[in-house]
Amino acid sequence: MKRYKGALAVLWIVLLTVIPSVTKAQDLDPILKGLISKGLNKNHGLNGKRMDAEQAQVDQKLAKSVFLPKITLNGSYTHLNDDITFDENTKTLLTETQKLVIKDAIGLPFNSTFPNTIPLQEVPVLQNQNILRSSVDLDWVLFSGLEASNALQASKHKEASLNYVGMAEEDKIALQIIEAYDKLALVKASKKVLTTTENYLNEQVFYVNKAIENGLATPISRNKIALAKQQLEAKKLEFEHNNTLLIEVLHQLTGESRVDLRLLNPQLHAFAVNTDSNTEKRYEIKALEEAEKATQYQAKMLKSNFIPKVALKGHYEFLEENLSLLDPKWYVGVGLKWNVFDGNQSRLKRRKVQLESAKYREQIAEANEMISLGISKAEISYESALMNTKIVQKEVDLANENYEMVNTQYKNNLASINDVLDALNDVEKANFKLQESYFKERRAVADLLHAKGILNY
Repeated sequence: MKRYKGALAVLWIVLLTVIPSVTKAQDLDPILKGLISKGLNKNHGLNGKRMDAEQAQVDQKLAKSVFLPKITLNGSYTHLNDDITFDENTKTLLTETQKLVIKDAIGLPFNSTFPNTIPLQEVPVLQNQNILRSSVDLDWVLFSGLEASNALQASKHKEASLNYVGMAEEDKIALQIIEAYDKLALVKASKKVLTTTENYLNEQVFYVNKAIENGLATPISRNKIALAKQQLEAKKLEFEHNNTLLIEVLHQLTGESRVDLRLLNPQLHAFAVNTDSNTEKRYEIKALEEAEKATQYQAKMLKSNFIPKVALKGHYEFLEENLSLLDPKWYVGVGLKWNVFDGNQSRLKRRKVQLESAKYREQIAEANEMISLGISKAEISYESALMNTKIVQKEVDLANENYEMVNTQYKNNLASINDVLDALNDVEKANFKLQESYFKERRAVADLLHAKGILNY
C-alpha cells in the first residue's frame, strides 16, 4: 500500500508537469525563436525574394547613374588604299595662289615670272593613308525630362513591395515552424502519458501478483495487464515514428541538425491573448499598396517621355598628327532631344500600366475583405478552443477522481481489474486530450495573431 501511494504521488507530479501554466500569447520559447530565425535564413524561396529586392536596389542605382558622366576612351587604326588629296585643279589653284603670296612678299610685280630658286610648299593631303586615332568622348545627361527621377521612385516602391512580400512569406514560414514545434511538443506529451501509464501498469503487476498469492485474484487478471502492456508498446512505437517524422520536418524547415533536434523537449502551454488587441496592416496589403505606387510612377515615367532631354557632348583627340585637315582636335556641345510623337506607343504603354494599377486596387480591396473574414473566423476558433480546454480540464479531473475511486474499490475487492484498467485508460486519454486541446488553442492563437498582423517571433 505504501508503494502504491508513492506511485500515486509520482503520478500527480508527472501530471503537473504535463499540464503547464498559462503564458502570454507572444512569449515564444527561446529555442523556438532560434529555430524560426534559422528557418528564415535557410528558406530558399525567401532568399530568392531577398534577391528580387536587391535587384530593385540595383535598378535605383541605375536610375541615379543616368546623371553621371560617361567617359569613353577610343582607339583605332585604319589603312586606306591611297592618301585622300585635293583634285588636280584645286592643287594647281593652291600652288598658284602660293606663288602670288610669295611674289607679293618679296616685292615682285603681279605679272612677273616666279623665281625657280624659291621652293614651294607641297599641297598637303586631306588624309594620310595610315590613320591611327586615339580619343576620349564625354556624354553627360543634364536633364532627363524627369524620366530618371520617376524611374528611381518606381524602383524604390518596387523594392518596398518585394520586402513586404518577403515579410509575409516569413510569417508563413514561422507559422509552419511553430506548428511543427508544437506537434513535437504534443508527441513528447504523449510520451509522458505513456510513461505514466507504464508506471501504473507496473504497480498493478506488483499488486496483482500479491493478490494471486493470497488467493484474492486469478492469473487472468495478470494476463489482462500483460495485454495492456503490449498495447502500450504499440503506442510507444507509434510515438517513435511520429517523433522521427517531426524531427525530419523541422530539419527541412530550419536546417538544424537532427541530433540537436532530438534533444529538444518542447512544452505545450495554454495561451492567453487579448482578442480586443489592435489590428496592424498585414504585409500582404502593404506589398500591394507599394506595388500600386510603383505602377503610378511607371505611368509618370512614360508620360515624361515627351519632355525634352538635355545632354552635354565632348570629344578630344590625343594624336593630332593623324587628324585630317577637316577634323577638330576637340569640341564641346550641348544637345536637345525632344520626342514629339512616338506613334502612340508611350500613351498605350501608360494606359496598360494604369490598368495594372487599378488591378492592384481591386486586389487590395479583396485582400482587406478576406483578412476581415479571417480575423472573425480566427476569433471564433480561439473562443471555441478556450471553451474546449475548460471542458477537457473537467474531463481530466473527473477521470482522475474515477480512477482513484475504482482503484480503492478494487483493493477492497469491490471492482475487477478490468474496471481499473478502463479507469486508467480514461485517465490516459483525458490527459492526452488536454494536450491536444492546448495544441489546438495555440494554433488558434497563432492564426488570430497572424490574421491581425501582430504575430511576433
